[in-house]
Amino acid sequence: MKTGLIVYVVGTEPVDWDADSELRAIKQSSRADLVEIITVKSGHFDVLDAWWSLLTRGMKRIVCIIGEFTPNGNLTLKKRKLCLCG
Repeated sequence: MKTGLIVYVVGTEPVDWDADSELRAIKQSSRADLVEIITVKSGHFDVLDAWWSLLTRGMKRIVCIIGEFTPNGNLTLKKRKLCLCG
């Protein structure tokens, strides 16, 4: 079963933050087939938008997790997960 992960980021991303490299790092550390990150500057407006994007690309299990930027600019993922589908 394909798994998608939505990372809902609270706070504003640092100016030098690279979403593409963050996506690769999260994908390697998680068991997700596809990852969508929701930030102020990302293409997704909300969780529903990211969920629909993953669903239309064949993800059967979709999990949402909160991400937060630390004071030094690193994105940390919280431990709580919300299963949205599957």
